[in-house]
Amino acid sequence: MHDRPSDDGDRVEITPEILLKAYAAGIFPMAEDADDPAIYWVEPRARGVLPLDGFHVGRRLARTVRSDVFEVRVDRDFEGVIAGCAAPRRDAERTWINGRIRDLYGALFDQGHAHTVEVYAEGRLVGGLYGVSLGAAFFGESMFHVERDASKVALVHLVARLRAGGYRLADTQFVTDHLLQFGVTAVPRHVYKRRLAEAIAMPAAWGVWPVAEPSRGAQVLAALEG
Repeated sequence: MHDRPSDDGDRVEITPEILLKAYAAGIFPMAEDADDPAIYWVEPRARGVLPLDGFHVGRRLARTVRSDVFEVRVDRDFEGVIAGCAAPRRDAERTWINGRIRDLYGALFDQGHAHTVEVYAEGRLVGGLYGVSLGAAFFGESMFHVERDASKVALVHLVARLRAGGYRLADTQFVTDHLLQFGVTAVPRHVYKRRLAEAIAMPAAWGVWPVAEPSRGAQVLAALEG
């Protein structure tokens, strides 16, 4: 459930700076599908938020994370991750990620405001996610997987990094059945905006763990437990 303002992103030239201001105001962009160049702004009445202190990891998934069956890295292949997120899926014929969105978030990545968590199997990218970091708030944009549990492993690694780095808000935009298993809650717009203002005014460290090295499952689970 969201509001769609009548003025869309075609009325003004959207820059990375405008995009960051929109996030700070609780607004984010979407497109109808990959072939539609138009962008519209979205401000949900209820916002999906992951509880960083109460993030739930099931036993089977925890075993997968601990086993390091996947290699997990960050910020190494933005183009690969957003291409995976934009690819057609079995449960949806269209994607909301068009060329303009890919360019905008690519620019944010180059500026250090967008980040990826990448999951590899035998050197092949099999899952991941990307999002935007602003102060102590992280805005999850999209995730994908081509092997079982790959996107879930990426999410577990993300939340552990956010906790270790002092983040205060993990925004998922919407509440989905997939995210409910991890404890996501729907936060009313006025409450979300208050929490957002508090979070973006605080510092956080995405690079609390080295970005050039793979993250280890035992370290990740320890961060979530501690």
